[in-house]
Amino acid sequence: MENSDTPPPRKPSRTLPGKIFDVLSGFGLATITLLLLGLLTWFATLEQIDHGLYPTLNKYFHWKSVFLLPEINGKTVPLPLPSGYWVGAVLLVNLILGGVIRIRKGWSHVGNLISHFGIIFMLIAGGVAHHFSERGNMAVGEGESSNTAEDYFEYVVELTEIKQATPVPITVIRGDQIKDLEPGKTRIFRLPEFPFDLEIGGYLVNAQPVSIHERAPDKQQQKADGYYLMEKPGEVNAEANTAACYARILYRDGKKSDPFIVAGASFHPFSLRLEDRVFTVDMRKRLWPMPFTVKLDKFTADFHPGTSSPAKFVSEVTRIENNVEAKVTIQMNEPMRYEGLTFFQASYGPPGAGPGEKMYSVFEIVHNPADHWPEYSLYIVSFGMLITFLQKLIPHISPTSRKKRHV
Repeated sequence: MENSDTPPPRKPSRTLPGKIFDVLSGFGLATITLLLLGLLTWFATLEQIDHGLYPTLNKYFHWKSVFLLPEINGKTVPLPLPSGYWVGAVLLVNLILGGVIRIRKGWSHVGNLISHFGIIFMLIAGGVAHHFSERGNMAVGEGESSNTAEDYFEYVVELTEIKQATPVPITVIRGDQIKDLEPGKTRIFRLPEFPFDLEIGGYLVNAQPVSIHERAPDKQQQKADGYYLMEKPGEVNAEANTAACYARILYRDGKKSDPFIVAGASFHPFSLRLEDRVFTVDMRKRLWPMPFTVKLDKFTADFHPGTSSPAKFVSEVTRIENNVEAKVTIQMNEPMRYEGLTFFQASYGPPGAGPGEKMYSVFEIVHNPADHWPEYSLYIVSFGMLITFLQKLIPHISPTSRKKRHV
């Protein structure tokens, strides 16, 4: 006969990895991350009114942002919050560990498992779009064609040789290679196809070349040929920023040129003559070649009665690829999707155009490898929820279930 005073056997204590797994896969962590995402979205919606959409998205949801202080009506809220990107990353780990690995397996839980896979797929889609999507715009006049878009934000440095009647390749130094060169930092770019190399430094996101005779430098800025770069506050619409930097030619004999300015706000590139050859160095927004040509056949705009507020933009275009033409209509909420690119109807011009005046249309172009992934993820989640619903409904309405309830 067993002694009733014998204590029950104690469960073995969880190891440290086990405790970490319990926290990362727990429902409590999922709840906290969802509340944080809701709070971040609310603050970001309010803040973008004053600071613009792009800077706000960078502050709240960029991977380089770790912690932030929100603002309301220009006043800082003393509430440190983690970046939405990293909150989403924690939620992704939580769903994988708790919603896939830890969840009970079996037919009765298959709907929940499918729904969790759909949400995981949606979060991955957001990460792919964040890191690999590209955005630009293309302005096309009626009767004209274009196969090149201009990036919204990225400024590049372009170098080329000027030759008469001979197409010359353009060497491009991308923005991610120079945007970290804050004042005081320089980097040398080797150019084997040119008789010189290039040194770049002092990059500013938004700046304007100013003559020292018009306005004296106020921060001991570097001077170049009687000019310096006056830094300006970032624009609310980040695409309106004009980047600029200083550069210097490094000759093959070891000599260096005087510093000069290359800026997005400049009307002309810097030109250099070596013997009988002429080269140019310029800064501009990156040009983005399209795999096909778009011709604007006709643009129309309908306005709300008695207002200048547009009710509908419609662009009738011809897509030309390998001498094959296709007629397409692009309008508000009805973009053109083709070869991984999406053409949205963004705006038009010229402003206040009169009857019979030639119009142009502006398309926003997005290349997002995960363009349709959120749509697919919603299908997966809906399918999983449907299975769960049917699993609960069928037993409830079956004759056997009714007999049990009657008894």
